[in-house]
Amino acid sequence: MQKKAFIYDFDNTIFPVPSIGDKLFAPLFSLIEDDGGYTGDFASIKDAVMRQPFQAISTKHNFSKQLTDKSVTLLNELAYDGPLAPFEDYEEIKKLPGDRYLVTTGFYKLQKSKIDASGVKDNFREIHIIDPATTDKTKKDLFKEILQANGYQPHEVVVIGDDPESEIKAGNELNIETVLYDKYHRYPKTTATHLIDNFKQLVNIFRQPLVK
Repeated sequence: MQKKAFIYDFDNTIFPVPSIGDKLFAPLFSLIEDDGGYTGDFASIKDAVMRQPFQAISTKHNFSKQLTDKSVTLLNELAYDGPLAPFEDYEEIKKLPGDRYLVTTGFYKLQKSKIDASGVKDNFREIHIIDPATTDKTKKDLFKEILQANGYQPHEVVVIGDDPESEIKAGNELNIETVLYDKYHRYPKTTATHLIDNFKQLVNIFRQPLVK
């Protein structure tokens, strides 16, 4: 059955965060390392910052309230103003018919600046930024809203992203077909419906065959 809509994550799905992460998050990394109010390995925290919402990281690594507050203050004002290139296979997604949505989690100013710098916003029908600092909504909530607002049935929609515990889990719980975009080959096994490392594979899965 032809899909009517594709919902994409942004960080590490549309563009590689590590390509700008060390420079972008340098002030945050210095703050965390100098403060020391956390548990666990600092290198693991740096890696997680490239892939996960800050709130999840601060909880997992038991950030002190002081460190959390300082980090949130910094991140609320952080923005990106340099060049930002999507993954080289990004253009492939335009070959699939259907509506495209972008749903991303993070600090609003920062996420918007990255989306603007990437030049992809005109390729999506809607863009949603979930800022945990200002809302309790989750990606699951947003997926529900997109389906309800547009009259899509779960089987008519596909969710694509790089995080098994975020958009993939949310899509699975809503009985939406899911695609784990594992560009860095972190996950040899997945609960997603499909596992890919290139958007050419996405096109091959969902492009409709020609009718003869």
